[in-house]
Amino acid sequence: MSASNQGRIGVLLVNLGTPDSPKTPDVRRYLNEFLTDGRVVDMPAAIRYPLFRGLVVPLRAPKSAKIYQQLWTERGSPLLYHGLDLQKKVQEQLGSDYLVAFGMRYQNPSVESALLELRDAAVSRIIVLPLFPQYASASTGSVQEKVMDIVKDWWIVPSISFISSFADDPDFITCLVARGRAEMEGHDYDHFVFSYHGIPERHILKGSHNNYCKLGTCCASYNKNNRYCYRAQCYATSRLLAQGLGLRDDQYTVTFQSRLQSRLRDPWLQPYTDEVIKEYPAKGINNVLAFSPAFVADCLETTIEVGDEFKELFEEAGGKHWQLVPSLNSEPMWVEAVASMIRRN
Repeated sequence: MSASNQGRIGVLLVNLGTPDSPKTPDVRRYLNEFLTDGRVVDMPAAIRYPLFRGLVVPLRAPKSAKIYQQLWTERGSPLLYHGLDLQKKVQEQLGSDYLVAFGMRYQNPSVESALLELRDAAVSRIIVLPLFPQYASASTGSVQEKVMDIVKDWWIVPSISFISSFADDPDFITCLVARGRAEMEGHDYDHFVFSYHGIPERHILKGSHNNYCKLGTCCASYNKNNRYCYRAQCYATSRLLAQGLGLRDDQYTVTFQSRLQSRLRDPWLQPYTDEVIKEYPAKGINNVLAFSPAFVADCLETTIEVGDEFKELFEEAGGKHWQLVPSLNSEPMWVEAVASMIRRN
């Protein structure tokens, strides 16, 4: 049966979110939605809402707005325009049998508006691809929950499938390796850092299958027991990336960034990137190539945090050269990889 009779296959690409502008009110709206998500901050709502809306966000929004101003370009937020570019190119790659929509978990364009676009087009089914390589309840899980919360009110709900992770997807790894090799050409790096977004350790333990996760050597292999463990997936991606780059185990370090420990007062995944890199120069490590394999599009956490802030910390400690590998964004190889994942699903 042809697509014209059966209906196109709907594809929903989702990334985390971004403020509508780098102005403080828009940043405040974004942070209010993001930090009151029960999967991001797993506190009781009676505590979470007054704490973050009444205290944390009002204090944080002006500071975050200044950082977003550094990130903003003529096209706006990189996370947004890279997402829209990816949507357009994946649509071209997949052809007329598919309809590709793009949404943000927080703010605009919303997941709801993207789903309505697919519903109005009478797609035969929907494939949802959260653009987070490694599954975490606070990212992929939140997108899945949001999608199901929206479609539960539809009278007719088409078949919906989720691509929950692609941490070890061969095409994804190939893209990372290609990006890394391009940056390595003509340079002699002492060490490689694979910096992932951190999450609280309790998130790992809450999702542990039969108490398998011990936040230690259990992540040395990737198997059915830790298939959806964020930490295990980060290490799995890192091993494959290192293998593709031809690195020995002692040539790279897996680290975690962007923690909120100072406010939540509990441990996040370790080691912390900012603490690790300050020790490098004293160990004779002066030239570092940094990857952000948890992000497929350049954003505040890559461009500003890893690219600028960590570079400054490294150089203040005596390091000579710190280089960030750009994210995949909408590079042709990545577009093909995304289209391939969708076709396979």
